[in-house]
Amino acid sequence: MSAKTQHNNIMLAVIGFAAAVAIVALIGFFALGRGPELIQGQVEVSEYRVSSKVPGRILELRVKEGDFVKVGDTLAILDAPEVRAKMEQAQSAENAAAAQEEMARNGARQEQIQGAFQLMQQAKAGLEIAEKSYRRVQRLYDEGVMSAQKRDEAYANYKAMEAQTKAAESQYQMAKNGARREEKMAAAAMVGRAKGAVNEVNSYIHETVQIAQMEGEVSDVYPKVGELVGTGSPIMSISVMKDMWGTFNVREDQLNGMEVGKTFDAFVPAFNKSIQMKVYYMKDQGSYAVWKATKANGQYDLKTFEVKARPVEKVEGLRPGMSLIIK
Repeated sequence: MSAKTQHNNIMLAVIGFAAAVAIVALIGFFALGRGPELIQGQVEVSEYRVSSKVPGRILELRVKEGDFVKVGDTLAILDAPEVRAKMEQAQSAENAAAAQEEMARNGARQEQIQGAFQLMQQAKAGLEIAEKSYRRVQRLYDEGVMSAQKRDEAYANYKAMEAQTKAAESQYQMAKNGARREEKMAAAAMVGRAKGAVNEVNSYIHETVQIAQMEGEVSDVYPKVGELVGTGSPIMSISVMKDMWGTFNVREDQLNGMEVGKTFDAFVPAFNKSIQMKVYYMKDQGSYAVWKATKANGQYDLKTFEVKARPVEKVEGLRPGMSLIIK
């Protein structure tokens, strides 16, 4: 075989191989390029974290991960000795304030009232003697047998005893009437303040027993029995299984009329079936890492939107994290 013939055969083989590659590439381009674009999302669920307003040690965990809880179920019990000590202090302060109010309302003791009455009677007796002495001195002064100095001294003593008697009468009336209105109001306010402190500590005591606020499934339990948790530290997370939705990241050229209130079909690989979902939320994801540049082709940039949709009907067995496919 001549060299020219071999060269021709090689050229024919190269051309044939290149043609085969080109044909396969064209077939792949048209077959794959014309296929439907898939948008993948996933099922999400609302969660709330259970935490306490007071620090304490985990005494007991009544539930574990995967348990379904109802409203009012006990989830965890904490031990907080500091709160119990504060309750004793608050109750003692309340008792003291109540005693002060009772004393202000009842007024002085009977012995104090009697003592004030005796002092008033003593002052009145002194006033009577001082008045008689003054009148005698005044008559002697009028007759010219008593000096003005003596008369003035007797008059001053009489007025002093008169003032002392009035003061004793005031003391007796005050003891008999009890505390002033303002003092009674102040004592009542102190009782209200003490009761408020007791109610506040009671609310902290209630925080040592954590109960479920909404029904759902316990998804995570963070501390172990015996561990300390701080104020506001999460104890567990509960998934509200009634509130599920699907989240999709959709490029704006793939929205295809997808609007809030519109429904569409999403394929669930876990069930190998499609479910109907209704859009309730759409928002662009900002300008970071969500743009698709097409300006190299003389076109425009494409932005990505976050789309959220809920199943139109309840789907039994649907779990958070399951994939959702939109064609």
